[in-house]
Amino acid sequence: MEPISKDDFRYKEAERRVKRIKRFYFSVFIYIAVNIFILYLNYTELKPNESIFQLKFFALPFFWGIGVAISAMRTFIPGFMLGNKWEERKIKELMEKEKNGR
Repeated sequence: MEPISKDDFRYKEAERRVKRIKRFYFSVFIYIAVNIFILYLNYTELKPNESIFQLKFFALPFFWGIGVAISAMRTFIPGFMLGNKWEERKIKELMEKEKNGR
């Protein structure tokens, strides 16, 4: 196995991907912790004979969960919503603009 230089493009790309995955897992942890806490608070505030299964108690976890799902797709599905190909095209476009502007 050949040694990988920290200046290598593949190393930098892998490092960026690992950071993105790490941020995603941290956000999932925060999502779970905050929603458990909020549901616990809502449960303790229930009146007698009132059910926890109401829309108002699950609206936040549901809509925040949609955001977490989109974040998962962006993290684990290459090219989902402005992926690598878009980044490459944008870099080339900006380099061309700068080259023509000088």
